[in-house]
Amino acid sequence: LELLSLHLTYFLCYKSLPNFSRICLIMSLSYPCPSSACELMNQGILALVTSTGCAAANALQSLTDAMHIPHLFIQRNGEGTPRTSCHLNPSPDGESYTLAARPPARLNDVMLTLVTELRWQKFIIFYDADYDIRGLQTFLDQASRQGLDVSLQRVDRNVSRVFTNLFSTMRTEELNRYRDTLRRAVLLMSPRGAQVFIHQAVETNLASKDSHWVYANEEVSDTEIMELVHSSLGRMTVIRQIFPLWRDTNIRCMRNNHRISSLLCDPQEGYLQSLEVSNLYLYDSVLMLANAFYSKLEDRKWHSMASLNCMRKSTKPWNGGWSMLDTIQKRRITGLTGMMDFRADGSNSHIQFEILGTSYSETFGKDVKRLATWDSTRGLNGSLKESRIENGMQGVTVKVVTLLEEPFVMVAENILGQPKRYKGFSIDVLDALGKILGFKYEIYQVADGKYGTPTFNGSWNGMIGELISKRADLAVSAITITPERESVVDFSKRYLDYSVGILMRKSEEKINIFSLLAPFDLAVWACIAAAIPVVGVMIFILRRVQSVRPAGGHQATSVSTSLQSAIWIVYGAFVQQGGDSILGSVALRIVMGSWWLFTLIVCSSYTANLAAYLTVSRMDNAVRTFQDLSKQMDLAYGTVRDSAVYEYFRAKGTNALEQDSTFAELWRTINKNNGHEHSVSSPSEGIRKAKRDSFAFLWDMAVVEYAALTDDDCTLTVTGNSMSSKGYGLALQHGSPYRDLFSQKILDLQEKGDLDILKQKWWPRKGRCDLDSHLEAQPEGRSLRLQSFAGVFCILAAGLLLACLVAALETWWSSNRCRREQPKEVTENAAPIQGLVPPRAMRCQLSYKDHL
Repeated sequence: LELLSLHLTYFLCYKSLPNFSRICLIMSLSYPCPSSACELMNQGILALVTSTGCAAANALQSLTDAMHIPHLFIQRNGEGTPRTSCHLNPSPDGESYTLAARPPARLNDVMLTLVTELRWQKFIIFYDADYDIRGLQTFLDQASRQGLDVSLQRVDRNVSRVFTNLFSTMRTEELNRYRDTLRRAVLLMSPRGAQVFIHQAVETNLASKDSHWVYANEEVSDTEIMELVHSSLGRMTVIRQIFPLWRDTNIRCMRNNHRISSLLCDPQEGYLQSLEVSNLYLYDSVLMLANAFYSKLEDRKWHSMASLNCMRKSTKPWNGGWSMLDTIQKRRITGLTGMMDFRADGSNSHIQFEILGTSYSETFGKDVKRLATWDSTRGLNGSLKESRIENGMQGVTVKVVTLLEEPFVMVAENILGQPKRYKGFSIDVLDALGKILGFKYEIYQVADGKYGTPTFNGSWNGMIGELISKRADLAVSAITITPERESVVDFSKRYLDYSVGILMRKSEEKINIFSLLAPFDLAVWACIAAAIPVVGVMIFILRRVQSVRPAGGHQATSVSTSLQSAIWIVYGAFVQQGGDSILGSVALRIVMGSWWLFTLIVCSSYTANLAAYLTVSRMDNAVRTFQDLSKQMDLAYGTVRDSAVYEYFRAKGTNALEQDSTFAELWRTINKNNGHEHSVSSPSEGIRKAKRDSFAFLWDMAVVEYAALTDDDCTLTVTGNSMSSKGYGLALQHGSPYRDLFSQKILDLQEKGDLDILKQKWWPRKGRCDLDSHLEAQPEGRSLRLQSFAGVFCILAAGLLLACLVAALETWWSSNRCRREQPKEVTENAAPIQGLVPPRAMRCQLSYKDHL
């Protein structure tokens, strides 16, 4: 495409199977040689794409009509001069094979709309020597029918000589009249010529601060516009062609059956801005032909390419030309220039202009903004009237369109027979502005219940569509400021920041009365419980051996050698309560030393792990950020399908330049099964799902915060990133005179703190539902709750009950055994010995007393 800017004649052929047909391009700023086109036809071509002037197009039209070769013509003008429509010769048999890929010049229509909107009655048109004055005939006829006084003035290349001649030939009275005429002027010149002309007009004192210059040219860059604005003295309005689809990178890069070069998709490269408009249409023309060519191959309706010799009178035209032309006319693509298709008259009608202008300010002539747009279907969108509102809006009634969205706009309690009343945060802001500026408003709801998105045919629905069609002056609701919307309507300054929040149920603390057993696994507890009797049995055996064979030949100290006593000693050492002293062999000391070391490690590990477990259990484990949400797998999440938030995650998740993989993971989950698995169809459904299920709903922070604050059970919580580069604003018609007033008063409300008071009214942080209660950091010395120690008390109570039960069983068992072993009667003949009782009876009695 860089070669397309060269002033050369060259041929670029696209070869494609099965029969090496060619899409050939002829590009020249001079008259192309017909013999070159004949030579290409002799080689065999599919179609011809030319980028030339009108005269060359007429010559090539005759050739392609005779040979039945589809011919896509892109009009090109030299030296940057505005173009006029080409009038191609009509075909003798009525079958024209030439299609105008670049739309006809519509500057006349835009200029007529502009001067009508500005209410000009007298103005002058300056045009340079390269401009075809015949292109103004239609404009002059329509202006004459409207009673407009239009003068024409040709500007030679030597602009300085033009102004010199004016001063030398005109008298003072004539010069003053001419200066008055220059107050309203239209320039049909190249950017460089217009800049020199304006500079000379300012230098020679022919321009004044109240002058208004309109510069009309389809191909003028931002840099050239700023140069013109800085050169002018007064108001400057610029008309140029635009391509709205450039804003959407993803739509621009992939189009149905073809892919546009990635170099043209990268906004940082700036290739699109550096290419001429004719080159953009040249690119799309090749895409159109390639699309039609593949369509013919798929339908298996391809006609073999014949060699054509346009020099022979006996040469028959290509029999597949009309079929190929019909296929091209039925196709529709969206490329670099937007929508491209051909009507019955063989021209591409899709074209859009923007009207830029300077505003009245202290830096007059330096503040450039878009005033309106114009397209071939809807006409003018915006206002160009030179009106300023100095003293408020007293007595003005504004037509307001709205959409219900809690808590921005809600229906208030209405009285029967009275107009419907509304309330909400946005309504409060509107009332505050109305009180300051003195206006009244009439409000109604939008019929389709949408904020506003572009449709397939380029129109807008919802509240944005109401503003574009001028049925409403102002749109008030939870409407966000986006580049797409700002291209068709105006926005005030933001009155509330916008961000995406995460709505979900509050995390419920699970009660576990045996949480003190959690530091060790069940298997560890089982092994510890088994180790106590094992070590007890080991000590019992060693002490029994010690009592039989005392060490060193000395009698062992009398100690209890029962198994029960050994296990008790081991248990006492484990719980660090000591026990009976063990004096014995080295083997016993080794066993007890190993056991003490074991208990030291186990108790230390338990203490450390218990502290860590209780600390973690006190921490809030809810999702706080998008990163947390993307890394977890237990909580499902989604948003509203085909919404602005849905498109936000799609753009972030599919952006190849995005370094963070968080949004890519979020988009994979949100878009699973085309969004039907996790996402919902409406915000109310998402709020209900978040409250009912384990689900995180991603939506506008302001909306989900209000839903959490007004929840009946206070079971919802909101988190997310509060930083945002977008906001909510008031939408107005393009070029509305009220925009600056609304913006200024919104800034005043922010500075005074009135907006913060209104926000606190609808989003109170400390109310019936406290959103920050579960997010507050836990104090370091927070005491443990009873539920954490409930298990210990249960173990103590179970031990006491078990002790009582065992004591009762021992008492019962001892008493029964004593009764069985005591003699039934004492022999009468036996003289009783005072103070003596049978040995067995004495033992039973002692045992009974001991138990008691």
